[in-house]
Amino acid sequence: MSTTVTEYVCQDCGTLLRHTNPTTLESMRDVHNQLCIVKRQKTMAAQLAAPKPAAAAASSTAAKTPPAATAASPAAAIPPAATAASTPPPPAVAAAPSGGGGPTTISLSGTGTSYGKVEGPIDPKFKEKRQVAGTYQGIKVWGPIDPPGQLGIWGQDVCIDFDICVADGACIEACPVNVYEWLETPGHPASDKKAFMIREKDCIFCMACENVCPPQAVKIFQKG
Repeated sequence: MSTTVTEYVCQDCGTLLRHTNPTTLESMRDVHNQLCIVKRQKTMAAQLAAPKPAAAAASSTAAKTPPAATAASPAAAIPPAATAASTPPPPAVAAAPSGGGGPTTISLSGTGTSYGKVEGPIDPKFKEKRQVAGTYQGIKVWGPIDPPGQLGIWGQDVCIDFDICVADGACIEACPVNVYEWLETPGHPASDKKAFMIREKDCIFCMACENVCPPQAVKIFQKG
């Protein structure tokens, strides 16, 4: 009895996929199309080449621009109400209860310079050991933080230990749904920029970023 082998060749990277079951081959093709780095690079190049609406461009600029340092306490988690009242904010290490975060922001500038590079991997049980020190553009930040030398772990479902991240960009290249953007972190001992999960809600939990991170700074928590 002869067996029919069906094939699929990726037009972007040339990868050949083969299987005797057409349905299985279609599933293999879908997974490959999500993870194909060449296809991803072409998509990103097309997006960069396309003109952006004024509102989208302003949003993108705001996402990449760290907040200005606060004169009262540069290394602090600053509630907006306290800023408006010119009241000195509490230090970042006096964090909110675990699972909270509230309407606070994180200053990326400060006096925390006595830190060295931290080795991976990220602690998969960090949520049991750390508290939420605040949020940055809606993304939770798990303390302790002491900018610019100690930045903590960022994210709720897509999590990166910023103190381990070396900004090699593998997670950005691997992500099929464009979850990440670069966030400037000058003065940090591991790297002066980090992969920031600005579109964390778009994650499809394919685990590609976690699997390709060289220092193992990424941890994905699948919902449910």
